[in-house]
Amino acid sequence: MSISSCYEFNCLTTGNQCEPCRMMAQDKETEEVHQSNNINSPCQEGSKDEPELKISSAEVGKEKSQSWGWMGSGIICVNILILGSVLVTGSTYEDINIKAPHLQIFLIIILLLTSMWMIYYSIYTARIKNAVNYKDVHAGPTWLRGGLVLFAVLSIIMDIFKLASYVGYLHCGSAVKVAFPVVQIVFTFVQTYFLWVHSKDCVQLQKNISCCGLMLTLSTNLVLWMTAVAEESVHQTLVPTNLDNITKLTGRSLYISRASYGDRECKCSHSSCSIFKVAYYYLYPFNIEYSLFASAMAYIMWKNVGRLVGEHGHAKIKFRLNGIYIGPTFGILLVIAGLATFIAYEMEMKNEDAKTKEEALMMHFVMNIVIVSLMSIVTVIGMMIYRVDDREHVSEKSPTRNLDVGLLVGASLGQFVISYFSIIAMISTGVKDPLNRLDLSFAIIMVIQLGLQNFFIIEGLHRLPSHKVKEPSVIVNPYVVEPGNDMNNHEGSNTNTETSPDMPEDNLQGDKIQYKYKPLWKRQVLKEVCMFLLMGNIILWIMPAFGARPQFDHTTETEFYKFNVWAPVVNVGLPFGIFYRMHSVANLFEVFLIS
Repeated sequence: MSISSCYEFNCLTTGNQCEPCRMMAQDKETEEVHQSNNINSPCQEGSKDEPELKISSAEVGKEKSQSWGWMGSGIICVNILILGSVLVTGSTYEDINIKAPHLQIFLIIILLLTSMWMIYYSIYTARIKNAVNYKDVHAGPTWLRGGLVLFAVLSIIMDIFKLASYVGYLHCGSAVKVAFPVVQIVFTFVQTYFLWVHSKDCVQLQKNISCCGLMLTLSTNLVLWMTAVAEESVHQTLVPTNLDNITKLTGRSLYISRASYGDRECKCSHSSCSIFKVAYYYLYPFNIEYSLFASAMAYIMWKNVGRLVGEHGHAKIKFRLNGIYIGPTFGILLVIAGLATFIAYEMEMKNEDAKTKEEALMMHFVMNIVIVSLMSIVTVIGMMIYRVDDREHVSEKSPTRNLDVGLLVGASLGQFVISYFSIIAMISTGVKDPLNRLDLSFAIIMVIQLGLQNFFIIEGLHRLPSHKVKEPSVIVNPYVVEPGNDMNNHEGSNTNTETSPDMPEDNLQGDKIQYKYKPLWKRQVLKEVCMFLLMGNIILWIMPAFGARPQFDHTTETEFYKFNVWAPVVNVGLPFGIFYRMHSVANLFEVFLIS
């Protein structure tokens, strides 16, 4: 039967001689229009068709106007990032007449503008009823927002320590240094509340303003990230006093004074300045991760502006460790061993004895090789489980998933670059020295582990959540009596197992089926793999984030590439490598939840 005949039959049988059906029978072009719009039964829709067409044409106009918001937000992002990059780069070099207060004035301005917009958005959406009708269920999960709050608290503590330190230099320094941490504390508090409440929003009102405001938020956090990374890099970087005689210079005695704040000419007015300075430098890694978390969440909100999504078909997944013991246990042991060797490494590198430092470096390389090797083996096991896992892949497009994959691959490039630079240097200079052999082995295994882990995480993120297998066991209802067995059933009623009142009744005799949930072995193995890799990435994040710099302590690369080349490679690539580990932790936790 043709489509037009089908529509005529529907109209005749229902008795509803609607206008769309008569047009369908007469005009073939109208049939194609309805078919392209996936209208199955215009008769049943009645007069709803014409308003839909009007809405769709209105949506076209809205999309055109929204493109101005996307264009404007892009212009805002480019200008803020470029200007911020210039100021951050200039402030890290003493020879350039751009000082820390100049950068801080710029940061104060964009922090205040961003805070005002977030407050305006929160008040505006709170005052309008049904201001947010659509939410992206994949954006801003509870565990991610919880991590954001944790990093926010530690960032606020860092700013308090900064404020206490800067007050000591107020008599001979700029008041901007004191104002900046105060403004940053307010910004961190406002932004954390904003992202906790609105991270799932798909904005439908004031789209152009929202696009610009969200991109302003994204750009501000990226500039804060660049500033923190630059300060931490200058704080940790080896700077030889004599670049032409680098081979005679070893050890951490080559560090110049701490970066930026507190000039050498200015003395602190109270004795606690050095304590506060050391304290807030140790909190820098958490502030760096906070800025990146906030940037990612702001980007997802920006991508969701004008997006129409529903919450149907989304199942809430809870975190459970039922029966998962091997992965967490060995992972915790790996973290403890890594922390012990890291602390010993940091303490020994402060020693002036060259032999002691060499032994500390060897211990550090051996521990890292063990960690990365175990992670590679476990990842291969997880990939083998994927081969037998029958879960389907996710078909819908999600900005959250695309961002996760993009950040994962992009951030791993930093560690890839450092590893390949080390491989070339070790091979070119020879691997006769034990440290060179360990350095080469670590770089090669790191490349392998990065590739395997990227594949494992990306494959896991693009699979549908798994469900546990139900094993039914029939339990006889004692209150249903079978014919001819009245006495027997009555006598045995006290010996039967009690059932839950919400248990489904699945047969006519009143017997109840109790479902015992049992996870499939292969998905249980995946959970074990995820937990072990999660712990491994945590320790690989801790060591470089809190000061481990074997790239400078082992001077082979510095001698081969010269300091002016090797230092930028490490200072640019390492922050991305540190972020990669924390981002991998977040992604592995999500893979664990959906496995």
